[in-house]
Amino acid sequence: MIVERVDEHGVTALLDGLAGLLTDTVAGGASVGFLAPLDHAEAAEWWRGRAAAVAVGRLALWVAREEGRVAGTVSLALPDRPNSRHRAELVKLMVSREARGRGLGRRLLTTAEEAAAAAGITLLHLDTETGSPAEHLYRSAGWTRAGTIPDYATDPRGEPRPTTLYFKQVGGRDGRRTGTAAVAG
Repeated sequence: MIVERVDEHGVTALLDGLAGLLTDTVAGGASVGFLAPLDHAEAAEWWRGRAAAVAVGRLALWVAREEGRVAGTVSLALPDRPNSRHRAELVKLMVSREARGRGLGRRLLTTAEEAAAAAGITLLHLDTETGSPAEHLYRSAGWTRAGTIPDYATDPRGEPRPTTLYFKQVGGRDGRRTGTAAVAG
């Protein structure tokens, strides 16, 4: 299994596989912002938008591939305001149903955490559907529960579900960082 950071050209080159991962994740019931069934073309268009965010340094993206296929991904959304450059939001940690149960989710999570810390980011935050398998992963990886919001988003079937907010302090504590494109990969 190869996990690597990709630039905007990598997103474009892997567009079909990334779209397949997103449609598989939604079909598997994960609440990642889309309703089922998710059309492959719609998923590809969403990833094209992520390529633009990667290009301008607002998103750091890692992709896991196994035998040439996209098996998982994780991203860090990087703020552009001076008072928030010490933090990032962990977004769209996805593992294909075929690759689950082999530690890939934890590996992707660790990759993002280590890259954030290396770049001087000291605080990560995320939200996840309350009671989801992802919630267990975050707790077991040392993330702290900050609270739950009822009926925050709908699951892929359209049912309102609560979300739980988590945070994790990583890296140094001085919070100094000069830019958002400096996340290591």
